[in-house]
Amino acid sequence: MITLLALGFSSGLPAPLVFSNLSIWLRDEGVSRSDIGLFALAATPYAINFLWAPLLDRLRIPYLTARFGRRRSWALVSQVGLMLAILYLSLFNPADGLFMMAVAVLGVTFMSATQDIVIDAYRIEILDTHQYGSGSAAGIWGWHLGGTLIGGAGGLYLAHSLGWNIAYLLLGCMVLVGIMAVLLSPEPKIYVTDETRAEEARALAHLERWSALPRLPRRVIGWLYVTLLAPLMEFTKREGWVLILVFIFIFKLGDALLGRMSGVFYRELGFTLPEIAEVAKVYGLTANLIGIVIGGILVARIGILRALFLAGFSTAATNLTYSWLAASGQSMGVFIFAVASDNFTTGLVTVALVAYLSSLCNSAYTATQYALLASLANLARIWFSASSGIMVDALDGDWTVFFTLCAVIALLGLPLLWVIMRRYPNVS
Repeated sequence: MITLLALGFSSGLPAPLVFSNLSIWLRDEGVSRSDIGLFALAATPYAINFLWAPLLDRLRIPYLTARFGRRRSWALVSQVGLMLAILYLSLFNPADGLFMMAVAVLGVTFMSATQDIVIDAYRIEILDTHQYGSGSAAGIWGWHLGGTLIGGAGGLYLAHSLGWNIAYLLLGCMVLVGIMAVLLSPEPKIYVTDETRAEEARALAHLERWSALPRLPRRVIGWLYVTLLAPLMEFTKREGWVLILVFIFIFKLGDALLGRMSGVFYRELGFTLPEIAEVAKVYGLTANLIGIVIGGILVARIGILRALFLAGFSTAATNLTYSWLAASGQSMGVFIFAVASDNFTTGLVTVALVAYLSSLCNSAYTATQYALLASLANLARIWFSASSGIMVDALDGDWTVFFTLCAVIALLGLPLLWVIMRRYPNVS
């Protein structure tokens, strides 16, 4: 659990650097809301990392894999790349040109998304099924320590005191926490079911009968099947798999819109960087950590699907607290309540969703299947959030209406979840 906490820290650290804090940095430099929203497209690697996840499941890295194992070797490569990418981003300013800054952000998101593939697979493989709730909670606690406390609030304090470039430079060095966790952690053991081995063997045996094809191409096709197609084919044999994928895609659309514009909203209300950092650090993080603990308890007590439904409804409800804040103006009390309640329900829903996605993965294809499922959720979050600034501008800056729409959109996935609960409660 300590290892998962540290790895979660490394996973969460880059998030504010490419989302909330980056939005504030750009807004402070006079970048338009529409352009800030479009920066979400630079986070596309989080949505498509399933495309290279199969390589992390099967491809060996010379020397490193033999020395550290499959999971740890890829973790080290991705973390070193992530640290270098953040340091590279720290060299730019919005005034130097938004395009080059977007390219630098793309480098950070690519390495961060690659690291996430490894960390998610590691967490699933190192835990037993009954530990998914507590393991998810430990990883998410770490994520918020890295993302909300150090990268988020700490980044705002550093930017206020030293400037944005120095803040990013110092935060890039914090990836060393994840690197040390990998060096001190064990390599998980992979358990492949007899059914999975038999299915792969049948496919490879069928390829061997293609006598007209030379042996080398047959082996290449066999490797591609086992690496790329087998994980997908295995998942499509589950009952209700199409409905499950649609649910995952739309479940967090409302949060996607809210999260992209929240920092811009705070600044337009007149809150200072230290005030935003203080509320996020003290009230937001505390509420989130409590929500994570309660989320883990709910998963264990009432089951993953019921906990997910309750958390999803609560998240939609707390989106309305931002409408209240927009109507109240620069009210510190309402600001604290909105941030705390939103972070509490975010903790609930994140634990339940991670546990659900983990339960859907076959241990033979952990990295590929989890990356596919998580990417599907991120795809909607990233692409849909790119329209958030345009939506606010189309509403003439009416934040009250915008956040009300976020709450309504957040409810869209719950009817699908209800059907899954009734018809496919045991799909995994």
